[in-house]
Amino acid sequence: MIAVLVIATGLALALPAMGETREAAQIVSNVSIFLLFLVNGMRIARGEIVNAIGNWRFFAPLVLFVFGGMAMMGAGFSFLAALFAAPEIALGFIFLGVLPSTIQSATSYTTLAGGNAALSVVGAALINILGVFVSAPLFAALAGSAAVDLGTETILRIGMILLLPFVIGQVLQGFTRSWLIKQKSKVVWLDRIVIGIAVYVAMSGAVAQGLMTSMSPSAASWLTLITVVFLVLAYGLAWKISGFGGYARADRIAFVFAGPQKSVAIGAPLAAILFEPAVAGFVIAPLLLYHLLQLAVAAPLATRFAEYQPD
Repeated sequence: MIAVLVIATGLALALPAMGETREAAQIVSNVSIFLLFLVNGMRIARGEIVNAIGNWRFFAPLVLFVFGGMAMMGAGFSFLAALFAAPEIALGFIFLGVLPSTIQSATSYTTLAGGNAALSVVGAALINILGVFVSAPLFAALAGSAAVDLGTETILRIGMILLLPFVIGQVLQGFTRSWLIKQKSKVVWLDRIVIGIAVYVAMSGAVAQGLMTSMSPSAASWLTLITVVFLVLAYGLAWKISGFGGYARADRIAFVFAGPQKSVAIGAPLAAILFEPAVAGFVIAPLLLYHLLQLAVAAPLATRFAEYQPD
């Protein structure tokens, strides 16, 4: 995934899509996002969601942490970022805060850490489904109408590009899920390709609006620093909250990897729908940086969990 993000961003910096090419790229991006959410609807089992809702003692705090605690963190860090970065980049921290977690990382790293992998993957799946419905209106509520116009046209676009294919996928799931499971490696590449296209289109718009000239090296350093602080605080709060809940250690590990890890697979497509390309690249900048950092941190953290087994 790191390679996909680096290639997409580098291509946008070197050969940004402009004019009619950008319009064509946006159409390709929308079609690929539709396909991705169709596949997501097919592969997330309805039974897993029912089980998640039944285990409210674990999942209620997880939902509140992801869409409550981290959303408020995003709003707070947005104020900090506004001191040195463009307003659109500062808004990116609110956008980062309201996004759901990533299923693939939740599964992989919880397993590596010796945590409750089943609990983590079901939790991340539930959070992802809620994110399709919750992230956009929550962002609009925190950022204000000046930041995003969540009017009829935007709602229809979200419905047509995100919700409709997901619902269709859920309906078709009984006929397609077993086949998709067998095609797991190909589906992973579908995720990466769609994310790469969405990031390329968004960053192309930002480059056209002067992304490279609008931020000084010192501002970029501050952006990196507060993103690191955001990440560390998110992991730390997740561990503390799971401890207050009295969870077993394996369940606490599941909470850590199902909560703070933000999904670029939801974020990049959603940004492409909510914002014009000229704005979307700025808004997703904190998300891309956070995602790269979480990939760098998650594996060593999981290894540490696995190695340290308290008596």
